[in-house]
Amino acid sequence: MKKVIFICLIATMFFACKSASSSNASTEPTLSKKLDRPTQVAIKGNWVLTNVTYPGSDYIKVNSFDLADSKCFIGSTWNFISNNNKGTMSLTSSSCTSFSSPIVWSINNQGLFVLKILDAGVKAKKVRDGYLLKVAGLTENSFQLVDNINVGGQTKDVTYQFQRAN
Repeated sequence: MKKVIFICLIATMFFACKSASSSNASTEPTLSKKLDRPTQVAIKGNWVLTNVTYPGSDYIKVNSFDLADSKCFIGSTWNFISNNNKGTMSLTSSSCTSFSSPIVWSINNQGLFVLKILDAGVKAKKVRDGYLLKVAGLTENSFQLVDNINVGGQTKDVTYQFQRAN
């Protein structure tokens, strides 16, 4: 009996000890598991990230998605497949290092875009880190993803503007 209680206690501690980082999509305890299917379907397809804006962009650099300077994402191509929540993203700026990766994404019913960038050959369930961004300004041909960063103790928005690719 003591072993069963001990195992339950260890299991509870294992699942209760989760990071509170806002950039860690898989460990947010308050996120809904329900998906916003209509918004996901609206975003499916090929997109180009056309602009990245944030206050102080002339003075500070933002390392987007722990990959590259935010300006390197301008011109990047993104593909979102809504029926299996997979896709790809590719950085193509000539002034930055090229990067391409499969992604797994979804939009929950709280309007949060959940993104995981995968390494080659790694399954999404093995990737614990991800990113939470707010979906904004969705139209047939454009939308924005808004991230929060901490600058000098203040929260600032980083806005990624997407346009549908032709």
